Amino acid sequence: MIGGNVATEEWELKEPFEIARGTITTIRVTVVHLTDGAGRTGRAEAAGVDYDGETPEQVKAQIESALLQLGADAPGDVVNARTLALLQTLLPAGGARNALDCAMWDLRAKQSGAPAWRAAGLPSLDPLTTVFTLGLGSEADTRRKARDARRYPLLKLKCDAERHVDVVRWVREEHPRARLAVDANQAWSRELLERVLPTLVELGVEMVEQPVRRHEDAQLDGLRSPLPLAADESCTDRTSLPALQGRYQYINIKLDKCGGLTEALATGDEAIARGMQLMVGNMCGTSLGMAPAFLVGQRCGYVDLDGPLLQKRDRPHAMSCVDGVMQPPTPELWG
Repeated sequence: MIGGNVATEEWELKEPFEIARGTITTIRVTVVHLTDGAGRTGRAEAAGVDYDGETPEQVKAQIESALLQLGADAPGDVVNARTLALLQTLLPAGGARNALDCAMWDLRAKQSGAPAWRAAGLPSLDPLTTVFTLGLGSEADTRRKARDARRYPLLKLKCDAERHVDVVRWVREEHPRARLAVDANQAWSRELLERVLPTLVELGVEMVEQPVRRHEDAQLDGLRSPLPLAADESCTDRTSLPALQGRYQYINIKLDKCGGLTEALATGDEAIARGMQLMVGNMCGTSLGMAPAFLVGQRCGYVDLDGPLLQKRDRPHAMSCVDGVMQPPTPELWG
């Protein structure tokens, strides 16, 4: 039987991070260690989905309950496809299943000696260029953050219903060569989107993420946007894709939303089959949380795995990121 240990950790950000939903100064994550009879350990972390009401305490309790059920229904300590499939039935999409699923992927790699990327059907792991996200703030703060981010080639700018075009203009003036995407985090209406799109195009923005409230995506019907739109909060797992098709060109896959790497890979497959393009994102966290998402990022047009870059510190064997270019995780970290 696989033994499990679950703990909650807190990681401090370099500075307050503001988006349309609010401001955070620390990240709380739930960390799982799974150990087999030979002493091999797989681990993973999850931040959970705060806007769905998930808390570290809730995630921890769900994981502990699922571990008991797994021990009863999947005797033995070898992680295989059957174990991963069973987990999908025990927990809904969310942080708890994400942590357990990714810890199982890590343990399976340790048990088999084959890296997780190979089990995922990938030919290799290539470096990825991640976006670097600038949170909301005053004009002075935004300009300072844009200057400090000049080494990053791709920036994502958080916006809300009042701060949008001006934010883009300030950043463009401070970092003229940057590729830019904007993320409204559900704060806009269709009317506002249509009003700002021409200016965003003039300022060189190349993508708009989650402009309208989730479950209100129908207001995008018939919109002829000059920029691709990406669904974030509106996209959970495969079940959400039919309502997004024809309204968004990209879906943002996050392991915390879809419930782990297993479902993330399947969601990507189905989205591609539906003619949609992929983005991978994060709910913040350390390199341990980014490592399995790095596998998803191999097929993505946009990669947003900058969570550790926003923190004061990271884990041992952290993923290397220089000027926005992230290197694959080492086996000492995950997978």
